[in-house]
Amino acid sequence: MTVRRLAAVALTAAVTAGALAGCGEESWEKKCSTNADRVIECTPDQRPEARAVTGELLAGGTYDVTQDRGKVIVVNFWGSWCNPCRAEADDLERTYQATKAKDVTFVGVNSRDEKDPAKAFERGFGVTYPSIYDPNGSVALKFDVTQVTTPATLILDRQGRIAAGIRGATTIGVLQPVVERIAAEGPG
Repeated sequence: MTVRRLAAVALTAAVTAGALAGCGEESWEKKCSTNADRVIECTPDQRPEARAVTGELLAGGTYDVTQDRGKVIVVNFWGSWCNPCRAEADDLERTYQATKAKDVTFVGVNSRDEKDPAKAFERGFGVTYPSIYDPNGSVALKFDVTQVTTPATLILDRQGRIAAGIRGATTIGVLQPVVERIAAEGPG
């Protein structure tokens, strides 16, 4: 076995061991409560810190989640190929428009998609907030999201902690009250 191949085998074993070691840990959402609308809400003492997340924006440029620290950040995971994403797009945009004056911002995370259909989706559904282009799902991993469905939505509090999550499509009637509750907490 060559030194190069031996090093590759050792690296693969180390990464696999590290990944499996994390499998036994309890995920953040298991420590929080889930209601009938599939909204997972965490009390401030249960909220995990979101990791540093950066990414290339569909419209060009980059996004860094830390640039919005001090605001409530709604992160929606979507794809142009996803029918439930189409169903929730208007509700997300309406919630964004209704809450942005309360220091709330939205960012999409477009995954498993091509850029042209993703941009067409945003234009077609009138989405005005930016989206990170994430064709391989690496941004979702940075958010430490387990059991990701598409669509899914995370709400980060003003300190950058995961305060709530919604698995599956959402509506303005479900999302906006949660966002407003977290925004009303004020600065940390």
